[in-house]
Amino acid sequence: MGTLLEDAFSIEPLLSDEERGWAATARAFATDRILPVIEQDFEDKHFRREFVGELGALGLLGMHLTDEGCAGAGAVSYGLVCLELEAADSGWRTFVSVQGSLAMSAISKFGSDEQKHEWLPPMARGERIGCFALTEPGGGSDPAGMLTFAHRDGDDWVIRGSKRWIGLASIADVAVVWAATDDGVRGFLVPTSTPGFTATPIDGKLSMRASIQCDIVLDDVRVPASALLPGAHGLSGPFSCLNEARYGIVWGAMGAARSCLEAALGRATSREVFGKPIGATQLVQQKLANMFVEYEKGVLLALHLGRLKERGELTPTQISVGKLNSVREALAIAGEARSILGGDGITNAFPVMRHLANLESVRTYEGTDEIHTLVLGRALTGLAAFA
Repeated sequence: MGTLLEDAFSIEPLLSDEERGWAATARAFATDRILPVIEQDFEDKHFRREFVGELGALGLLGMHLTDEGCAGAGAVSYGLVCLELEAADSGWRTFVSVQGSLAMSAISKFGSDEQKHEWLPPMARGERIGCFALTEPGGGSDPAGMLTFAHRDGDDWVIRGSKRWIGLASIADVAVVWAATDDGVRGFLVPTSTPGFTATPIDGKLSMRASIQCDIVLDDVRVPASALLPGAHGLSGPFSCLNEARYGIVWGAMGAARSCLEAALGRATSREVFGKPIGATQLVQQKLANMFVEYEKGVLLALHLGRLKERGELTPTQISVGKLNSVREALAIAGEARSILGGDGITNAFPVMRHLANLESVRTYEGTDEIHTLVLGRALTGLAAFA
């Protein structure tokens, strides 16, 4: 992987040649394609649709799935790709996550053979885009209280309701819509061209500006019985997909942290104040050391969780530990990096404020700090405190 931080960290010997190859592929794409344009894209609120096919051609979409057209890569390989993409921008790791860990995973886990054959190969190539419609305007932390409802009408299903903060919805070809039914929560594959389906990008965002999040309205959307995901019954369906996405965040947030730490380290050794580099002062060295320790711990935790996942031993509680820690520490690292950069740290000459803003979104989605804290509290005490 090869940066000063990674040479000090010595993670390379812990990885296989295949894992290093996936990381190198993602880093090259991030360096050559995303980084030259991301500051302007963030300023312009521009999502580069043309990158989707390129990511598909590299095998990065749904790469951890073993279905037709998917790469079948290991969990650590997928995590390293998330890290490298988020080191460039959280929005692009989010895209890969929504496409692969949410929409494609839902189809892979719960779809019929026909649904898998229709959707997964073109989604893996980036020819079709999916979104995952779970969160509602009233809040995302209590999906059991969702108001979107689907009822049977002859051989069809009719869906009515609304969703909010749905990534990619306005450019998606298919939405995985979760709705309450008389038989509990079920998932439906809804082509976005279906009458009654409307997706509107949310404007005014000060975070994730190079990404797309939408409001969705489902106004008596009628789909055939074949749209139902046959293997998904109850909230365990969407939750299993969310855990796939949360796992990617464990790695991805450390990519944003690395980018901020590298910016701070470069500034600390090049900027001179009082006749010497600011990195020669004890206070700045203390900040850099603390930042590096938390980055190192975060990546080692991600690697441990990845190895557990590859053995089929990873639990939702362990994922909550990783998501809570990685995002919390990445935000702390980004904040300290901004302080080392001084006034220039608030400009787009450095990526730090962009990462800080994006990480505030990452902190909220796929389970807030509070939700993951309560997951851990329940695991430790045996007592639920969600209500």
